Amino acid sequence: MSKNGLLLLLCLTLNRVEAQSVDSVTGKVLNFPARLLGKIQSRTAGLDRQLTRQTDKMLREMARQEARLQKKMTGVDSAGAKALFGGSAARYAALAQQMRSDSGLKGRSFSGVYPPYLDSLQGSVAFLHQNPQFLSNAPSPQQLTQLAAANAQLQALQAKMMDADQAKNFIQQRKQQISQYIAQHANLQNVVAKPLAGMNQQVYYYSQQLREYKEMWNNPDQLTQRALSLLNRLPAFQSFMKDHSMLAGLFHLPGGYGSSQALSGLQTKDQVAQQIQGQVSAGGAAGASTLQSNLQSAESQLDGYKSKLGSLGAGNGDMDMPNFKPNDQKTKTFWRRLEYGANFQTARNNYMFPTVSDFGLSLGYKLGHGNVVGVGASYKLGWGNGIQHIALSSQGVGLRSYLLVKIKGSFSATGGLEYNYTTPFTSYQQLRQLQYWTKSGLVGVTKTVSVKSRVFKKTSVSLLWDFLSYQAVPKTQPILFRIGYSF
Repeated sequence: MSKNGLLLLLCLTLNRVEAQSVDSVTGKVLNFPARLLGKIQSRTAGLDRQLTRQTDKMLREMARQEARLQKKMTGVDSAGAKALFGGSAARYAALAQQMRSDSGLKGRSFSGVYPPYLDSLQGSVAFLHQNPQFLSNAPSPQQLTQLAAANAQLQALQAKMMDADQAKNFIQQRKQQISQYIAQHANLQNVVAKPLAGMNQQVYYYSQQLREYKEMWNNPDQLTQRALSLLNRLPAFQSFMKDHSMLAGLFHLPGGYGSSQALSGLQTKDQVAQQIQGQVSAGGAAGASTLQSNLQSAESQLDGYKSKLGSLGAGNGDMDMPNFKPNDQKTKTFWRRLEYGANFQTARNNYMFPTVSDFGLSLGYKLGHGNVVGVGASYKLGWGNGIQHIALSSQGVGLRSYLLVKIKGSFSATGGLEYNYTTPFTSYQQLRQLQYWTKSGLVGVTKTVSVKSRVFKKTSVSLLWDFLSYQAVPKTQPILFRIGYSF
């Protein structure tokens, strides 16, 4: 075979391998849409409802707060109150109406903090919507309907996020305007101090709530990650994202971006190095060491500033300095405030009881500031009377309630009321004999230690005093040492 023939055969083989690779990628994408599109629809619709409800509630509350402030100020400064609050109620109503009715079909360019995962997800669905051949050779009507619905919902969610940002910016501006005006008029400070403090709290918690909604999209599940990575290997999808992604709309990248013509006139790496070397040489023998020391100091200060700004939410565009101690659980949903736990304790044997291990499960609700209230249940397993006489038995069950109140650092005061069935049993019917249930009143101190584990979030060690143990018949152990784990 000639050289030209060999080259032609090699090119055909490579093209075939590449085509098979792309086909295998699209084949893998085929397995995802039914489940993935369903998850996108449900998750997007849920977040859309939450975002709309919270923003509408916030706007109505802010309008009510401003009405209260205006009423209080009118008696002291009627002209200033009219100028300060004129037209704000109509603006709140307009923002609420826009939030409720915006479907994302207006074609607005993206504004605000760039959400990379949402951009990738929206681009993927839009690409598949315009190119349904990547779903299958003959997409079913159900697939096409799901795809169109998911695309519309993602567009609506993007619009709602921009509307929420717009509402948050307006609310923050109003808070700043009102605060500045009141600070300039000493006669108003005592009159409106309480309503203004309530407004500041509302603004802070809404900013935090909006930040949490955005962060929900920064943790895609494995199915979504795999689908996005497979789609990203398609040249057609890469080209689509360059023209239709949010990032492309933010920067308006020109054609030929990244080519040698677009880079003409820019300084090269060697030119920048020569300029730096010239500046260092001008500083004498100690120029290099001084520059390095200054760079290290600047880097350390910059890291400190980034840490402080990150704790205030500046990395997400939600920077707001609270003038009160915020509740870190207030903006979380009910399910995210639940805390699951397990604990155990062991009591030594005596003439009445064998050695017993008490295993418990608990469900707590985080109140905020490290305070937790919860309920639980336990099972008491008997081990016998020594290593020579091991015998497993059911020695009782228990029902619990507890309260944790943070004291300082990792220490918390704890208390609770428990009902324990402390008689051996072999059937459920025996537990219905109420005369064998005894009360326990527990107070003590708990030390909590955070752990780096995929299962357990923290470990707690509790030292408890049962002040009702002296009334129990037979008498139970007054001092308890309990170890717990939360997950």
